[in-house]
Amino acid sequence: MIDLKTLREDPEAVRASQRARGEDVSLVDALLSADERRRSAVSRADTLRAEQKQLGKQVGKAKGDERDELLARAKDLSAQVKQAEAEQTEADAELLSTQKKVSNIIEPQTPPGGEDDYVVLKHVGTPREFDFEVRDHLDLGLGLRAFDMERGAKVAGARFYFLTGIGAQLELALLNMAAAQATAAGFTLVVPPVLVRPEIMEGTGFLGSHSTEVYRLEEDDAYLVGTSEVPLAGYHSGEILDLAEQPLRYAGWSTCFRREAGSYGKDTRGIIRVHQFNKLEMFVYCREEDSRAEHERLLAWEEEMLAKIEVPYRVIDTAAGDLGASAARKFDCEAWVPSQQAYRELTSTSNCTTFQARRLNTRYREADGPNAIASTLNGTLATTRWIVAILENHQQPDGSVRVPEALRPFLGGREVLEPVA
Repeated sequence: MIDLKTLREDPEAVRASQRARGEDVSLVDALLSADERRRSAVSRADTLRAEQKQLGKQVGKAKGDERDELLARAKDLSAQVKQAEAEQTEADAELLSTQKKVSNIIEPQTPPGGEDDYVVLKHVGTPREFDFEVRDHLDLGLGLRAFDMERGAKVAGARFYFLTGIGAQLELALLNMAAAQATAAGFTLVVPPVLVRPEIMEGTGFLGSHSTEVYRLEEDDAYLVGTSEVPLAGYHSGEILDLAEQPLRYAGWSTCFRREAGSYGKDTRGIIRVHQFNKLEMFVYCREEDSRAEHERLLAWEEEMLAKIEVPYRVIDTAAGDLGASAARKFDCEAWVPSQQAYRELTSTSNCTTFQARRLNTRYREADGPNAIASTLNGTLATTRWIVAILENHQQPDGSVRVPEALRPFLGGREVLEPVA
């Protein structure tokens, strides 16, 4: 949720953010009205309770007719207090409901616009020129016996698959390389639950406009996560953290599930857009004033991983209309995919500022003054989709694939993946 103090002091900044996202600007005025009604209801209830307390003292001292008169007033005042408290409860609920409809306030540098209005910040590496016919990752993977798409569909349905043999080894190698980098950088490695309670899923902001992409188990009133960002955001919910020395950094290794609602017909070939995959996700709790610098660090760690798999990529500043509700700014790293002659997302890192932590009541101790709301950030360090970029960029004329040097120790020293006859 956004900070109500910011809303009161600079409502135009919230309106500008909504406009940049292409979202409903009238929600800002609705939230201002709900905030005013709630504050008015609280003030009235507090005033009546104070009057009731004072009257109670007078009743204790009064006698005779005066006492009877005061008791009558006390009865009437009690009814007013009860009504005022009911109005306050209603105003609290209205405010919370309206507040949850307003997306996070974007950072000033975030480009306005929709999915195609991103800004390219830089290119790294040059796409390779092939002197033979390029195979796509599915043809290469089938040749290596790394995937089994047909049996995946037979067992689980469309967009499910088996990783087999070298495919399974390659995914584990990638994730283990990412885990080694993360732990060397001071992250705590975590294997979190992949089922979460509704309040945790809602707290991270995934039950808004993207709720159709989330798998729900109605009988258990639980959700399957699409990223370990969700359980890690809930890890410290309702707690007060010590962030005086440095941020808390976690790296979550989990299986992820996404319904991919509305994407039918897109990337149905291979493993680019699937319903289940594995991922190592960085997640950070920090002070709000440190979040911008921490965002740059997460991007740098992602680029360090991309350098290890030796693929050309670009970094984009995602436009406001393509951000999730929780993100104030997001950088994507997109690798070159030769068969598509296009860049495709491999990683993203988002600064969610205090939006998630305010919903989940995660605070930190201030040296002076009251406890403050923490900021949260997330970033992908490796995922199943990386196999696509590795196979296509390092393919050889005979269908074999060269293993990037940094990845070889995690594949038993193997230098080349050979097709299986």
